[in-house]
Amino acid sequence: MCNRVGACEISPSTPWNWALRCLAGSASTLRTAARAGLHVAVGVPLCVRGHVLGALCVYGDRVEDPEDTLVGLLSGLAAQIGQYVERRRAEELALELARTKDEFLAMVTHELRNPLATITSTAGMLDDEYDDLGHDERRHYLQVIVRNAGRLSIMTDDLLDLARLESGHLAIEAAGTDLCAIIRQSVNAISPRSDKNLTITVRLPERLELHADANRLRQVADNLLSNAIKYTPDGGTIAITAARDDTDDMITWTIADTGIGIPAAERPRLFRRFYRASTALDRRIPGTGLGLVIVRTIIERHHGSITLLERPGPGTTFAIRLPTKPP
Repeated sequence: MCNRVGACEISPSTPWNWALRCLAGSASTLRTAARAGLHVAVGVPLCVRGHVLGALCVYGDRVEDPEDTLVGLLSGLAAQIGQYVERRRAEELALELARTKDEFLAMVTHELRNPLATITSTAGMLDDEYDDLGHDERRHYLQVIVRNAGRLSIMTDDLLDLARLESGHLAIEAAGTDLCAIIRQSVNAISPRSDKNLTITVRLPERLELHADANRLRQVADNLLSNAIKYTPDGGTIAITAARDDTDDMITWTIADTGIGIPAAERPRLFRRFYRASTALDRRIPGTGLGLVIVRTIIERHHGSITLLERPGPGTTFAIRLPTKPP
């Protein structure tokens, strides 16, 4: 314990020393306390189940050693506050779980029921009118069924992948691989399927070696490129770059588009399960709100990071940082 603000040596090894660090505060805090005539600071750690949440600090204007009774009183008060904070966190967690459940049910009701309804109705029409339909009409109905079945398959795979990744049951099988080859394969596979008039530019070195799961990084590439294509109107552009930073053995991989973008106020929720930006909802663009969560989980399992960069004008730019060597 110390009896002058900032007058003690602090080591973060114990809760008490952590409380003393809070007492010492910043230089601006010390100046403010001095101007107010406060020269005494007493602090006790605020702990919950052995974890330090903060410190309960009391300041005074007389320099004296705190009595054991005062320290005991403050410790008891800090314990009560810690229990209150724990209860509030439990209540907030319960509300968050309930909200997530509601979002999941809404997603299942809308995103899964619509393709199922389309498949059912189209199959019924095809069955009833098969003999009266021409070859092209039959082919059209079959394509509708296949397309909607594909949507269901993607959503089911996303849900399963998310559950496995977040629970740690899906192993990352890392090995030496080439990120540039993965990106080029994704572009070559996805680009021809787009019916939009988009310009896709790819600026990559010949190779970018790293230790990673090639299949999972291909999933990341496919997901981000598919999103860029889906949310970029006709005539837009998509730019993909990747380069190695030799100073820290990290690879920076970016995917930028001139699409509908994400409102600034909504960006903190971007990587939340089932979240979909208002810009996508307003345009009735289908989606589950799981793709970016899966992408982030895969990247983090590779000890990397993904962020949404600020950019002028419309569109989005995602930046991925990946280590080239295993940790």
